[in-house]
Amino acid sequence: MSTLPSTQKAVALPAKRAPLIEISAPVYPPAAGEVVVHVQWTASSPLDLHRADGGLLISSYPAQQGSGGAAGIVVAVGASGDLKGLQVGDRVSAFAFHGGKEANQQEYITIPAYLASKIPEGIPLQAAVTVPVNLITVFHSVTADLELDLPWPIPQNWASQAATKPILVWGASSSVGIFAIQVLRHWGYTRVLAVSSSKHHKYLHSLGATQCFDYTRPGVVSEILDYVKDRDEPKVPYILDCIGSLHGSLEPLSKIAQRDSRVAVMLPVIVKDATEDEEPVYEMDVSNCLPGKWADGAVVHGVRTHFYLQNEFFKETLQPEILPALLAEGIIQPNNQRIVEGSTMVERAQNALSLLRSKAVSGEKLVYRVSDA
Repeated sequence: MSTLPSTQKAVALPAKRAPLIEISAPVYPPAAGEVVVHVQWTASSPLDLHRADGGLLISSYPAQQGSGGAAGIVVAVGASGDLKGLQVGDRVSAFAFHGGKEANQQEYITIPAYLASKIPEGIPLQAAVTVPVNLITVFHSVTADLELDLPWPIPQNWASQAATKPILVWGASSSVGIFAIQVLRHWGYTRVLAVSSSKHHKYLHSLGATQCFDYTRPGVVSEILDYVKDRDEPKVPYILDCIGSLHGSLEPLSKIAQRDSRVAVMLPVIVKDATEDEEPVYEMDVSNCLPGKWADGAVVHGVRTHFYLQNEFFKETLQPEILPALLAEGIIQPNNQRIVEGSTMVERAQNALSLLRSKAVSGEKLVYRVSDA
């Protein structure tokens, strides 16, 4: 085990809507079954913005930032426990979300080994960091909320009973949407309908989307319903909302979902975006969104990715085994990256928030360096 420092630089939010600051945080030696990762890269997430602008899920300040993806080098491992085959020197990505010693906007994270994925050769850290958060979101939302099957490994000659049923992905050019198309394609779902701006349609078709629709077109809801009916389908039974906007996605989707349709919505639902003078408004309970406007019998769930650990099989295999295999075999491609520059870790984190706030990100993932070493 290498010698660890006792303290480190970390990014924190001093108050709601206040500029980020640098704080000193402890470095935690690994307990049984844990590894310490020297973080090189992180991927910015909409949750970072929701926390900064709306104080989402923050109980006190200053609050350390970072509840998503990290990529770096294993520098220490626990003396015992299940380390998932990891050892010092391994390049790993991680989706760690419990805050504190797992917060990814700091130089070192100490995490259970089951939250880390060994990065296959040939994939740079800055590309690998785009994968874990949203790929895991796809697995959890598709299986737990849409109740579709994603067996691992895929049995020979296996096919889902819903393989030919329409699955609508609204916000398909988002990170979640891009991974959803690739996952559904690999597991044999052949009717994936993608909704995004038209500039992304060629790329989404290349990933496996069956048909693409432009959400900016006034008649997009009718176009989707007509497309399904023309192919003798009475409805869209599965809907994945990768945006979670009350007016931008839930309102049109409430006109598409019918009885027994299952709808999985990324949380929080954005009721109102932040402005220079006003805080954003969020809703964590989808049952409070558009009451009376959904068809009777439509099943609408809010996606809570962190709950994936309640699935014991996914807890033990999703990051340590499934994710690395999908990357190594080229089944999943990392997101396109946009590198956020800045002279310090705090400046890079602040610049990433500004880009998210201005909605200047489309079809790519914001990534930036954490460690300058």
